[in-house]
Amino acid sequence: MSVVVERDIHQTGRVQQPGRVVRRPRTGELRRPPTRGRVVAGRRAAAVRTCAPRAVAPRWSLLVAIGVAVGAGLLGLGVLAGGMAGGGAATVPTGTAIVSVAPGDTLWDVAERSAPGSDPAAVVERIQELNGLTGAQVAAGTPLVVPAGR
Repeated sequence: MSVVVERDIHQTGRVQQPGRVVRRPRTGELRRPPTRGRVVAGRRAAAVRTCAPRAVAPRWSLLVAIGVAVGAGLLGLGVLAGGMAGGGAATVPTGTAIVSVAPGDTLWDVAERSAPGSDPAAVVERIQELNGLTGAQVAAGTPLVVPAGR
């Protein structure tokens, strides 16, 4: 037994008491919390992944293209709405003619007959201006000055 004790004393450099096992001091992690994994030689610890969304740099060319497309769409809708609202309708003719009102006719009917390509509401207003009328009632056979011609 003395041989084993002397060999143990030589290897560790400590004096050993009989019956006691001498352990070499540990290198590396002395105290590791139980929640942390062991460090294995040659492997690095994996990065901790977060649940937060990644920050992505905006793609400016894509954003500019979308902005141009939206602007063109709004411009197209404006042109379409202007065409539907009568923005492209013909104006009231500048020439005049004298017309006799038929029985049962209204100023609207006279306006449609005298200027078929124009807005009837604008033509009715012009007839009222030219003849000094205040209402829409007109007696049959009354001569009226109406916008006509092209």
